[in-house]
Amino acid sequence: MTKAKGSATGPEQPGPTEFRDPRLAYEVKRAAIWLGMALAIVGVIVLAQPIMLIIGGLVFAVILDGGTRLLGRVMPAPRGIRLTLVTLAGFGFVAWVFYYAGTTLIAQAETLRMVIMEQANRLLAWAQSMGLVDKGQRFDFSNQVLGGVGRLTSAVGSAIGAVTSLLMVVVIGIFVAIEPKLYDRGVAWMLPLENRASFYEISNRVGFTLRRLMAGRLLGMFVEGIGTWLLLWWAGVPMAALLGLLTGLLAFIPNIGALISGVLMVAVGFSAGVEQGLWAIAIYFIVQNVDGYLIMPYVARKTVDLAPALVLGAQLIFGALFGILGLFLADPIVAAIKTTLQELSRTKSGAKTGANSLAEAEAAQRPAARPSSGRRRARPA
Repeated sequence: MTKAKGSATGPEQPGPTEFRDPRLAYEVKRAAIWLGMALAIVGVIVLAQPIMLIIGGLVFAVILDGGTRLLGRVMPAPRGIRLTLVTLAGFGFVAWVFYYAGTTLIAQAETLRMVIMEQANRLLAWAQSMGLVDKGQRFDFSNQVLGGVGRLTSAVGSAIGAVTSLLMVVVIGIFVAIEPKLYDRGVAWMLPLENRASFYEISNRVGFTLRRLMAGRLLGMFVEGIGTWLLLWWAGVPMAALLGLLTGLLAFIPNIGALISGVLMVAVGFSAGVEQGLWAIAIYFIVQNVDGYLIMPYVARKTVDLAPALVLGAQLIFGALFGILGLFLADPIVAAIKTTLQELSRTKSGAKTGANSLAEAEAAQRPAARPSSGRRRARPA
């Protein structure tokens, strides 16, 4: 075995990249972990919009996957055919809304904007007469609405940015829905072997929860939209079709969406008269109670029970951090996090219970100790 040759001044010494001291190596690992966490936080802040687009694509993939599985119960066809039919049906419905009902809704949308501005000015005048607001203050509806939107709204606020973001969400969702197991295996490949089985279980449970949650959300949107349209049309409230469509779309956002649709409904109702305004208030409470006490409790029992205050707090936080996308995706994100934590807790509890059962079984198999008689045998001399 050859020895390292020494230099003119003595034997070779270790360089600065050789961490032979265990304490130094430990400190370097700790520094690397803290640096990695800091870089991860900075990456989330800088890449907030792409991350939310990816999450939106995953949620859209869950919706497509749920529709494909539901269609498979009545149509024994390959998954690719069922996924194609579900995708085409979804795009067909959107096309019908925009092309066949678009002209009427656009005309009503302009009327709705004028009605909301008029009602807001009336409310401001009443507040000024009561001394609640300064008389020189004006009400700018657009600035008040857009002022509360998060930091990322400017990136997707333009029409081109919104269409591009929506296209990216759709493309990601379709690619993931075509072969979801491929992406599960890709994420599991980066995990240790002993953790992959647990990851697959958590992934399946989160997917199941989100499918049920999105199915319930779509059912609530349909019931609220159709119910609001029919009841407002029966009560003689103007723009019933537009209000029904907006109520159905805003039902995707729990809590906040219901408040916005209720304000619009009541404002339009009172613009036509006191009787229509009272009918609008009654219809709003009827529709919200049906959704809140019949549909949502059933969905919560089938998926994960989310407290309303928890969802509202998450919407405020995600809306402030990630803009309008965070507001839309707060509900599924919280459901996924809660399901993951529940599965991790259940796995640890199961492992602990299994270890205790194994210890009890081993203790039961051991021979029982003989009770002592209290007297010793006399030893032979």
